[in-house]
Amino acid sequence: QVQLVESGGGLVQAGGSLRLSCAASGRTGIYYAMGWFRQAPGKEREFVAAITWGGGDTYNVDAVKGRFTISRDNVKNTVYLQMNSLKSEDTAVYYCAAIPSIDYNRKPAPPVHYWGQGTQVTVSS
Repeated sequence: QVQLVESGGGLVQAGGSLRLSCAASGRTGIYYAMGWFRQAPGKEREFVAAITWGGGDTYNVDAVKGRFTISRDNVKNTVYLQMNSLKSEDTAVYYCAAIPSIDYNRKPAPPVHYWGQGTQVTVSS
């Protein structure tokens, strides 16, 4: 069992920044990587970024490259998503996910075994 709890969402103006956190507990050691997904109203959930627990290797989708940075703290079992230069199209519920395999950067999305409850990010124009 793995529990993932996101926090840090909120309302920001375009061009602003937010840092999302995902606190993981349980048997996190069996998962190769952690990822962030997002789902905007009326749209499918989409992959955003991932990071491996072991080496800290990262992957970001093109839509967020240069603006978002994923990181992790292995001691705290926490992953972060630093979001800068936010745009209105970034508005979505952001979900943390546990990724079980080396396919952490698989397109269109890596496999996921556990999801967090989500945290709302709203970017005003």
